[in-house]
Amino acid sequence: MAKVAKSLSWTLLLAVVLLGVPKVAGMIASSFDYGAIDPDGAFAWLCVHHLVQGVIFLAFIWGVRRITPLDFKLGWGDKKVGWQYVLRFTLYFGMYLIVSSVIMLLTKSFPPFSHPLTARNTLGYLGFQLFLTGPSEELIFRAFAITMLGLVLQGRGFSGKASNANIAAAVIFGLAHVSFSFAPFQVSYSPMQVIFASVLGLFYGDCLEKSGSVFYPMMMHSIGNVLVVSATILITMLMS
Repeated sequence: MAKVAKSLSWTLLLAVVLLGVPKVAGMIASSFDYGAIDPDGAFAWLCVHHLVQGVIFLAFIWGVRRITPLDFKLGWGDKKVGWQYVLRFTLYFGMYLIVSSVIMLLTKSFPPFSHPLTARNTLGYLGFQLFLTGPSEELIFRAFAITMLGLVLQGRGFSGKASNANIAAAVIFGLAHVSFSFAPFQVSYSPMQVIFASVLGLFYGDCLEKSGSVFYPMMMHSIGNVLVVSATILITMLMS
């Protein structure tokens, strides 16, 4: 019982850190005025937010490494396994995106690009997705989260297909896609987005553990986001 309580307490503490730091990064990002470079609010705040949260967790990793030599998978690991995983993911995700886009178009539920289709907005948002989403979020929710959760969450779930640390990190990653505020208290989320993020998180975590590197999940994450945004921009242009 004591071991279970310790594991649960550690997991909850890490969840608070993993979900809380991005909120702090958001407050820091909101302290700047981006009107001159991003008048439509398409990418600048997001870039600063992801840079800040990434730097904070790099500092956490540095601090932990000063205490104990944990492996946060910051090397290139098994390159053959990693690149094969990236290529397979890109192929399957691309196929999924084509099918899902066709279904949304047929059901008239396709969400258009949320900002004016200017060169600044499209290039800025695509650049953010390509260079910052994967590196920042995978550093947090895979390299840091799985390593730290692995200290107390042993064993594997889903009939041995995923480590318990990976499962917990994926669930927390899904919860990170829930928006909430305290003044006034509001919670808003898309159930499908939370589930989809959690499922993707399992694949990213599996790649981390099999390749021994966070760089490949970073690439998978950014590639997936760029494909989705590119399809959204293209279809929005064709529909307008």
